[in-house]
Order: sequence, then structure tokens, then C-alpha cells
Amino acid sequence: METRSQWGTRAGFILAAVGSAVGLGNIWRFPTVAYENGGGAFFIPYLFALLTAGIPILIMEFTMGHKYRGSAPLTFKRMNKNTEFIGWWAVLVAFVISTYYSVIIAWAMSYSVFSFNLNWGSDTEGFLFGEYLNLTVDPGQTGSFVPGVLIPLILVWAIVLGVLFKGVKKGIEVANRIFIPALVIVFLIIVVRALTLPGALDGLNAFFAPDFSKIASPDVWVAAYGQIFFSLSIAFAIMITYSSYLPKKSDITNNAFIVGFGNSSFELLAGIGVFAALGFMAGQVGVGVDEVVAGGVGLAFVVFPEIINQFPGLNGLFGFLFFASLVLAGLSSLISICETYIAGLVDKFKISRIKAVAFGGGLSALISLLFATQGGLFFLDAADYFINQFGVAFVGLVEVVLVAWVLRKVKDLRTHANDLSDIRLNWWWTLSLCVFTPVVLGYMMFGLFKQNLLREFATDTGNYENYSNAFILWGGWAVAAGALLIGILMTFTKWKQSATEEQEALTKEAK
Repeated sequence: METRSQWGTRAGFILAAVGSAVGLGNIWRFPTVAYENGGGAFFIPYLFALLTAGIPILIMEFTMGHKYRGSAPLTFKRMNKNTEFIGWWAVLVAFVISTYYSVIIAWAMSYSVFSFNLNWGSDTEGFLFGEYLNLTVDPGQTGSFVPGVLIPLILVWAIVLGVLFKGVKKGIEVANRIFIPALVIVFLIIVVRALTLPGALDGLNAFFAPDFSKIASPDVWVAAYGQIFFSLSIAFAIMITYSSYLPKKSDITNNAFIVGFGNSSFELLAGIGVFAALGFMAGQVGVGVDEVVAGGVGLAFVVFPEIINQFPGLNGLFGFLFFASLVLAGLSSLISICETYIAGLVDKFKISRIKAVAFGGGLSALISLLFATQGGLFFLDAADYFINQFGVAFVGLVEVVLVAWVLRKVKDLRTHANDLSDIRLNWWWTLSLCVFTPVVLGYMMFGLFKQNLLREFATDTGNYENYSNAFILWGGWAVAAGALLIGILMTFTKWKQSATEEQEALTKEAK
């Protein structure tokens, strides 16, 4: 008998999966990555990466979660008892991300309020790092709490934990039925308004103008795969967990295509809105669009406030809508990230969901306080860079190689998906998982390790040239390696069985 929580409807699952995929990176990362890697021409490697890595891995993880009916650790354990640590590794990566991702949502909450009175003034960069974040200590020092970050951070966790306490159907599904339509409506308003600004066409020309010479570069193709990989919420336990709540009869392949193309459609929408606004800003200050392009935290919290300052009419409302879209996108993603370790705790220790949320979510919320201090941005920089590159990307490489080449589960998973889906998997899916994805991810990881040996890497808010070696070691590598180490230690913890599972085990032994 099925005792696992389930989604109420197929639409509920799709909205939740899209909500997980559509996050802050769609809005502040994709437009810049596309622009810097060939503009309109970038969509060729981007689409190729979506069809040979993004959707194939989505299908693989949807199928794994659905077939083995468990969180990531339980799914990998059921695939092979020696691979449980991969699931815990992915869960621990998600846990670390949740601790600082929540803080960025808190910033967006603050800025949505600041928008109405343009509190950031004319020096938006000075306001962010000086007045708002109060960044007055050296890397490695915490300083005191920053109330402007701490208060909205508490609100973020109140919302997220409140949703998670309600469960899958009454909590996560209901929240995403509100957040995702609201996000789409809000961002459509932003895009339509941005397109009516003077200079918007110049921004769109800069964004879409194809530079076909760039797509001959391997780095552009790696950038395309990297964008797809990091934007789809694959390889850190989320999609495995979410698909484990699907009913036994579910069209897995079709769901993956809807989620994959839904995420990419929002990225394209974000690119249009962001570059229309950047084109307006460039025209206002009399420079080329290339001189105002930025990504990451700089785009959201420095450049966009500058754009809002110059906005003609109702600039406070436009600012509120932009930062509200960041909050909505962030909350839906954070909920999915937290669900990975909550599901893992419930499966492993057979504790109630309430206890799992209180312990897992409460611990993440407690650790997140570190990033609400005066030195919080330095810790955030280090944790984000290392856990993303050497957590998410590396887990993804290991996961694909393990499933495709070590356990040789591709055929079994393909059969399971084909038995349930209208779109049948064939040689394309097998070739993508066994060849394209491992080769590209392997190349990415080789490049990343090379960069770090040479200390050639940067963050969205600066670079590590001014950070001490000790801070890099303990603030970055320790976090990434710690996630793997704790994941391995978790595999040595005995699984607790429910009364139903114990009875099933006894019956199996008796036979």
C-alpha cells in the first residue's frame, strides 16, 4: 500500500518543479551569460545543451524518484546499497545552499520596501555594501548582526518553514499554485513596461544580435551546459525527491519536457526584460549597452536600483515589482531545496515530518544567521562559489557516471519511463547520458580544478584575490568537502524501519 505523501494533481507537481527550477539565477545569471557568449547565437548551444543534458537528466531523476519511491538517499540505496552516500552528498549540498540562499531572498525583501522611497539614493553600490550590508569587517570576521538583513531573514524562514510544516499536498503544492502564477504575472508586467522605455530596442539588439564566431569556442558550449545545469535544479536531490511524490501512473517524460522548456521560457523572458531595462539605462547615461551590463548580485542590487532611479513615472512601483519577483522566485526554490533534507530525515530515521522540518529547517535557519552579520557577504561568497562548483557540478558528474557506467541502470530506467510516458525514450536519451553529459561535465570540472589551482576565480561581488588563503581553505573548501564527508558518515547510520516495513521484512524472511 502506498504510504508516501503525494501531489494532489499533475499540475501541482509541474508547478512545484518549475518553481524549483525558476530561481534567482534565471533572472540575474542567464541574460548576462547569453550576452557574453554570442548573444542570439548562444541559443544554438543553449538549446543543444537543454536537449542533451538538461531534459535527459531531468528524465533520469524523475524516473529514479518515481521508480524507487524515496528521497535521494533512499533512492540511491535502493538502486545499490553501496551508493547511498551519493544521495546524502546531494542532500548536504542542498542544505548548505539553503543556509545562504535564504539571505539573498531577505535582501530582495528589504529592497522591495526600499523601492517605494528609493532609499538606496544615487550611490547604489555604496548603499548596498556600506549602509545596507554594513560590510566593515575583514574576510573571516563576523562582526555584529545587521538588523536590516536579520529581520527579513526571520520572515523568509517563517514563510518557508510554515509551508513545509503543512506537507507536500497542502503546503508545497498550494504555495507554488500561488507563487508561480504570481511570479509570471509580475514579471510579464515588468517586461511589458520595460519594452516601452526609450532605448529598450537598443538593449534587445545587444541581447539578441548573434555573434556566430563565438560558438566555435568550447568555452561557449561549456557556458551553455553550465547554465542549463545550474538553472534546472538537477543533481542536488530536488527532482528525485519531488518525483517520489508522484502517483504510480505518471507521464514522466512529458513532465520533464514541460519543466525543461518552462524554465527556459522564463529565462528568455527574463533576458528580454533585463536587457530592455539595461538599454534604457545606457541611453540615459549616454554609453553603450556593453558598459552597463552586469550579472549576479551586482545586476540585482546595484544596476537595477540605478535603473529604477531614472525610471519615468511610478519608479517605486516598478522597483517593488522587480524585487517582489526575486522574492517569489527565491521562495519557491528555497522550499524545494529544504524539502530534500526533510524527506531524507523522514525516510532515514522514520521521524514525523514536523520533527524533520523543525530539526532540518531549524538548523539551516540557525546557520543562516552567520550570513546576516557584517561579514556575512564574505562567507556567502566563499560558500556559494565552492558548493556550487565542487558540490552541485561534481555531484552531477558522479551521479551520471554512476547511473550510466557503473550501475548500468540506463536501460532499466528507460523501460520504466517508457511504460508510463507518451514520449518514448530512444538512442538520443542513452547517448546523452552515456556520452554528452559525462564528457561536458568532466571538461567543466577539469577547468574548475585548474582555475582553483591557479587561484583564477571570481565571485558575483568581487574576487578572491583579497581573501586570505586560510579563509579560502576554511570558508570554501571545508564547506564543499564537509558536505561529502558528512554524506559518507550518514551512510553508516542505521536505517530505521516503520512498523509496516518491519512486517514486510518479516514476511519476506518467512517465505
